[in-house]
Amino acid sequence: MLHEFIAVNRDEITDRTRDSVRNRRWPSVAIGELEHGVPLFLTQLSETLRREATPVPFPDHAIGATAARHGADLLRVGFSVSQVVHDYGDICQVITALAAEQQAPITVEEFHTLNRCLDTAIAEAVTEHARVTAHQRSTEEVERLGDAAHELRDSLNTALLSFRALKRGVVGLNGGTGSILGRSLMSLREIIDRTLADVRLEAGTQRRTRVPVAMFIDEIAALGMLHSEYRHVQFIVDPVDPALFVDADPQLLASAVTNVLHNAFKNTPPGGRVILRTRADERQLFVEVEDECGGIPPSKGDLFRAFGERRGTDRSGLGLGLSIARKAVRAHAGEIAIRNMPGQGCVFTIEVPLVPNDVNTAQAVG
Repeated sequence: MLHEFIAVNRDEITDRTRDSVRNRRWPSVAIGELEHGVPLFLTQLSETLRREATPVPFPDHAIGATAARHGADLLRVGFSVSQVVHDYGDICQVITALAAEQQAPITVEEFHTLNRCLDTAIAEAVTEHARVTAHQRSTEEVERLGDAAHELRDSLNTALLSFRALKRGVVGLNGGTGSILGRSLMSLREIIDRTLADVRLEAGTQRRTRVPVAMFIDEIAALGMLHSEYRHVQFIVDPVDPALFVDADPQLLASAVTNVLHNAFKNTPPGGRVILRTRADERQLFVEVEDECGGIPPSKGDLFRAFGERRGTDRSGLGLGLSIARKAVRAHAGEIAIRNMPGQGCVFTIEVPLVPNDVNTAQAVG
């Protein structure tokens, strides 16, 4: 009987399956997958096969219901649907190969049952993944919208209170209240720009065009100058080669650079310095933002994760800026990285493809 064969050879099947999972090239192995994913499904499969051999077998939907719960448990602790599906397939292949090696007396009907259980389990795992993902996305979107609305309201209230004080003539425009008004208006603009970029990224909408890098940096630098003024931070912009061009969606790419730049200003104390520079090789453009945040402590996690840890004491914002920046850069076939300088600061580097020189030359001649 197949369920008896699985019970007797459980350790061997588990070990072989773990080796198969561990050595596969794709998908990657999740933490806990080898310890929990394989034994869980093996137990589930063995019990279903045992019940199938009794006068009262499992109903057709039973393995599916158990698989859905099993799949949901694995997905909630971080397994991808690809990992769950591949685990099921690996277990089935190991059982089949081991049974052939030992010439186990397993009937064709039992193998049919095994394949049916596997097919049902995979289908239910995929369905449950879609349900869990949709629920998480819906919950996250509601929370994000609510947080964004609160952030907008807070910035707007601060701006209105500052404006009211200035209008009454109680304080001067160039004083602290004027600075608060300026920062509040800048915050409103950043929230709106970030939200628009996030919406376009989720929708997969891009409007690519050939963008001169020098003009692109000039526009971002103008915004940076305002940050510099309101936060009392020195802002340096290095010269840009006018011959450099990128094929980009200007709004999305600008959202990435401005989010990084805003993060640098927010984490650099008054009197510090933020530098915006560009460099290039034959194929890639590198936009660097250097700050004086003091460096990132070793305990910090992934700063690019949505709602993740902040690197400084300023907890304003939703923690989405760097996450959106990475999405926007990757949408341009690029990447973003951090170079930590403990005790000094950080350098964020955005790397995107350049328009080849021969294309620039051909268009200039034409």
